[in-house]
Amino acid sequence: MQLNHRQEEILARAGSGEPLGVDVLADRFGVTPQTVRRDLNDLSQRGLLKRVHGGAVLGGHMAGLPYQDRRMLAADAKARIARAAAREVPDSSTLILNIGTTTEQVARALYNHRGLSVVTNNINVVNILSGAPEKEIRLAGGLVRQSDGAVIGDATVAFMQQFKADTAIIGASALDADGDILDFDEREVAVARAILRSARHRILVADRSKFERRAAIRICTVADLDLVITDRAPPEPFRTACTAAGTRLMVAGEDA
Repeated sequence: MQLNHRQEEILARAGSGEPLGVDVLADRFGVTPQTVRRDLNDLSQRGLLKRVHGGAVLGGHMAGLPYQDRRMLAADAKARIARAAAREVPDSSTLILNIGTTTEQVARALYNHRGLSVVTNNINVVNILSGAPEKEIRLAGGLVRQSDGAVIGDATVAFMQQFKADTAIIGASALDADGDILDFDEREVAVARAILRSARHRILVADRSKFERRAAIRICTVADLDLVITDRAPPEPFRTACTAAGTRLMVAGEDA
């Protein structure tokens, strides 16, 4: 069952450490407290939030959300971002995709591209593209993280370093307004850095909720990217950082 738009924003706010009081959320969304309570109760029953007096809290942080539940967050926005990213990938080229729910959507959007050679550390991408026309798919070796199908570790980094791809498309867990691209797992970050070093054209795909989250490990900055694709206009400092770095910024399929 998909989350509604209020529930998606509630989880994004929880991931950024914002309080989840019933009255505050009711004012934010322009709905009754009863409607907010139903949303919080539903999220609690799914194990995504813990109900407390007057509101709810997130148990841990967004990295602790089950991967299937993360797929539901901002699903429509991720699909729009993915379609825009797919238009940046020419037929008969080499592409690297990393782990993430948005990069999985990119794989779906690329299903009918012809002559693609796809390198990935994402088992889900392999499954999505299985049977796709004119695709050569390489899956990295390494440690399989069973919670989300990521392949990580030193062997994965070494595997990625073999390539010089035309395009790399990566996701991230959080974006800082100053232009830093962040994640939670240092092993995953090491692979993402290797992927960026192994491509001529480097694209980040991330929905607007990533600006509302916090993570501690830097993958790169916008200066290390050629293009950032998101679904809504990012904070002004981030836009300024992109302009200063000469990094193209695209919002929901159109140049920002």
